[in-house]
Amino acid sequence: ALAALSNLLGVPCTITIPSGAPEEKITLLRLLGAEVWPTPDDLCPIDHPKDGAIALARSFVTGEATKDHYVMPNQYENPDNVRAHYETTGAEIWDQTEGKVTHFFAGYGTCGTITGVAKFLKERNPDVRIVAIEPEKGHHLSGLKNFQESKKPVILDESLIDKTVRVPDAPAYETAIRLAREESLLVGPSTGAIVWAALQEKLPADAVAVCISPDSAFKYASHYAPHLADAGVPIVAVTA
Repeated sequence: ALAALSNLLGVPCTITIPSGAPEEKITLLRLLGAEVWPTPDDLCPIDHPKDGAIALARSFVTGEATKDHYVMPNQYENPDNVRAHYETTGAEIWDQTEGKVTHFFAGYGTCGTITGVAKFLKERNPDVRIVAIEPEKGHHLSGLKNFQESKKPVILDESLIDKTVRVPDAPAYETAIRLAREESLLVGPSTGAIVWAALQEKLPADAVAVCISPDSAFKYASHYAPHLADAGVPIVAVTA
């Protein structure tokens, strides 16, 4: 979204992104005219070995030679990230479920979604259960954060979280592939992690559970490819 907006406004956009990000995502950013810096996780890691891209972005806005040329929206610290989900996503969930939502599942990423939605829902019904999904260390679930490897975002309000579920890569990808094959829902692997966690919960029959789906599958096709054979998806090679 930032790359698209910058392109429309004619403002140069520089994106620092973990080097393990899908090639599809990097290509789409470049297609929108962004200058993309794939960044090793351990570049300037300080105390958090997975935050290299964040550290590089911060160096652009603080370095003497570059600080006058960059501004950083910083979704990990910007309260507008929380406010956007408080005013829109949270309100939509409450309205669409007619106030009957009982459980909300979302991943630890920038934490704007889970904090904003949780704040809105808890204000209206303190009994709504907020379940956070966290990947394991060394994971390959783009967009999600393990807080043993990454710094907790400043905007995260942990007092709103009732439970955190740790999800390995394998069931996250398996569940995302199931959603595609059984429901024709093309979602990213982070959605697979969130839905898998929700399916593990022993919810009462009258529960109304809402899972956030942060992204589509289109940006992660190359990451799905190695998992397709394990999921029993036929792969056919045709040669001349």
